[in-house]
Order: sequence, then structure tokens, then C-alpha cells
Amino acid sequence: MKKKLLPLLSFFFILCVLCPTLTVNAATYNIDFETKSKGIQLINLNTDTVVYEKNADMKLEPASCTKIMTFIIAVENIDDLNGTNITAKKEILNLLEGTQSSTAGVMEGETLTAMQLLYCLMVPSGNDASVVLADYVGGGDQQKFVDMMNAKVQELGLKNTHFMNPHGLHDDNHYTTAADLAVITKYAMNLPYFTEISSSVSYTLPATNVYPKERRIRTTNSMINSNSEGGYYYQYAKGIKTGAHDQAGYCLVSTAIRNRYSYLCVALGAPSVDENGNPIKEHEEMRDSKKLYQWAFSELELKAIISSDETVTDVPLSYAWDQDSLLLTAEKSFSTILPANVSVNSILVEYNLPEKVEAPIKKGDLIGTATYTYANQELTTVNLVASESVERSELLHSLDVVKNIVTSVWFIVIFSIIIVLLIVYLILAIVYNKKKKKTRKVKKYRDM
Repeated sequence: MKKKLLPLLSFFFILCVLCPTLTVNAATYNIDFETKSKGIQLINLNTDTVVYEKNADMKLEPASCTKIMTFIIAVENIDDLNGTNITAKKEILNLLEGTQSSTAGVMEGETLTAMQLLYCLMVPSGNDASVVLADYVGGGDQQKFVDMMNAKVQELGLKNTHFMNPHGLHDDNHYTTAADLAVITKYAMNLPYFTEISSSVSYTLPATNVYPKERRIRTTNSMINSNSEGGYYYQYAKGIKTGAHDQAGYCLVSTAIRNRYSYLCVALGAPSVDENGNPIKEHEEMRDSKKLYQWAFSELELKAIISSDETVTDVPLSYAWDQDSLLLTAEKSFSTILPANVSVNSILVEYNLPEKVEAPIKKGDLIGTATYTYANQELTTVNLVASESVERSELLHSLDVVKNIVTSVWFIVIFSIIIVLLIVYLILAIVYNKKKKKTRKVKKYRDM
């Protein structure tokens, strides 16, 4: 049953990420509880909408959540995950001596497949698996692998992320943000095996050349382990990665699916030690994530705001016979996540349209835009296009041309000059005629 379920989950995740209804701007809503994590971002994956965030652009250490990027680089640079055998070198495992690292129990000289190492990387958060993978992909050079991680950061367009190692141990120059890590995770969710591996509660390693028996490795994520203590388990949670050390605090990247909704939550920097340096047992990053999922599933709904075949508004139309306005529709349908008790009528629309348009118009021509806002937050801006094609009336166009000519300033000035000249001419003609008549009378008188 489990083997059948995991591919379905993978398909669902990929569908949500690759085929969102529409990408929109952040539309964060108020929650009625306190969160303890320093940086949080909660995203509805159906619409790629940020519905809650807190210090989402604050630079924080991700601890072992770094391994999401390690997974990406490994998968994209190993062609055959199941057929590639990798041997753990002593000098590579020695890099972790004295670090009190979480490990998967990878042994010196042990040969595992790349796929097995990915399970060791993500399920028990094995730092040993991370350095072994980095050594293989980097051709024996850990720094080369880290450079590949940072190159992927640049490729994704992230401005607030920089990695110094493949495992996430403390380094002042090793940081990301909740928003950046969400982008990295969504990218990883498109890769093969990611959701299957990161959602695994346990995994059985077969006997190897070094260890003659099967070994079971277990997840560090109490949110997906029904046998975990502390009340962190959440039945709708799936994966993805935990992280913790004193400087980073507790970190968690997870997803949850319920009914037709899917969410991704990144929670970084929950307190892991108190002011005296004593360990804190409570995992507030998990509590924050669980509460946020419960809130989102109960309080938010996906609502259709506008469809592409629906008339949005109109604009005055010129040069069309027996038609003085053009109906406009949205170029694309638009849906967004809103509080369940909010009416679609609460969304405000601001139009950016010309004063008028002139025929001819083709159906689908871009005319203007409409910006949708709710609670003083911009949701999206959609293009408004012509709902129909309209031919130009040459008669109306010609009449308008004549009208424009007649009412133009230059025409009025020239016409006025002509009128003035005509008047002057008439006056001069009258004066001339009077003089001419008078001359005739004088001449006639003299002739008498």
C-alpha cells in the first residue's frame, strides 16, 4: 500500500507545483495565535500564494534544511541513482569528527548506491551521507560541490542565500531565508524521488560489503511519525526536512495535503537553547507549522475571482457602426486563496484603461489591466482584452476626420484669416465702388 501511495503523493506534489491556477503576489492574512519561529513562510501550492509570512526575508541559518539543496545537486549530477555505487572514504567521514553531527551510520569503506545515500541524507538527516555525496559529485573536492550549490542559488535568482557546506553545520556565511528556502524546496519537488524520499518515515538499508545485516533508518521529523511524542504528529503532513543546531535553532520545511488543498511551510529559527545555553526540548517550529496548517485548512478557501469568458468592464469605442462601447474580458482566469468568510465582492478592482479605443479591433487585443486588491494587499494584475472583433465604419471615420479638421485650431485660425481677408476685401470693394461711382459722377458733370 505504501509503495502505491508514495508515487501518488509525488504526482500530486508535482502537479501542484508545475500547474498552479495562477501565480499571484503575497496575500498574508492575520492569525489568532503567536508563532515562535524567527522566519516563516506559508504558501498555498494550488495557487502559489503566500498566505502567511513572518520575517520571510530575514537571513537565518537553515541547519540541515541545507540538505534540500544537497539533494538537488546530487540528483541533477548523477545520471543513474540506482546503478551508481559510491564508497565512503575514511578521510571524507573524518571531516565530521568532533562536530556531534547527526548521521545515518555510513561506515568507512562501505559502498552504497546514490539512491541509498539520498535516503540516508534526507530521512535520518545524515551528515555522513552529505559529505560522501559531495565528494563523489565534486570529484573529490567538497568546495566544488558547494560552488555548484551556490551556482544553483544564482540560477534560481535568490539574493539572500549562500552555502558554505553540504550539511548545514554552523558557519557565519551559511544562510538563507524562509522565502528563499521555499523557492529551493519547490524546485526540489519537481525532481524525481524527492517527495517519496522526503516523506519516508523509515527506510531499510540492505546488507552491504561492510555491514552484513539490514539496517533501518528513521526520520527526524516528528510531524510525519505517528509514533512520535510531544503532540507534533500531524496526519496531513508530508516531509520534508528538519534541521537544528545552537546557532540556527530548530528548523523545519514541510508540506501538508488535505482535501484539494496543498501547503508548503518553512519555519526557521525556533528556539533550541535558552538564555543560559541549556537545550530546549519543545520544538516550536513543528508547533508553528502544525498550527498554521490547521488554520489554513479551516480558515482559507480557494475562490474563483474572475474567469476568462466573463465580462469585466467596457471602454468607449469610436468608428464602429451602431456600437459605442467595447466589452473587455480577463486574458486569463484568476483564482486566489481568501478567508472562508470573505465574499468575493470584498475584492476591489482598479482599472488602467484608455479613455477610448478606435475600431478596427481584433478579439483578444490587449486594451488595459485590472488590479485586484483585498485588505490593502495587491493580489494580482490581469490583462484586459477585447471580447470581440469590431470592424471600422469608413463613413464614421471620414466624418470624424472632417470634424477633426474643422474643429482643429489651425483650421479655425486659417478660416478666421480667410473671413477677415474676405471682410477686408468686401470693405475695400465697397470703398472702391463708391469712389468709382463718385468719379463717374464728376466726369459726367464735367462733360455737361
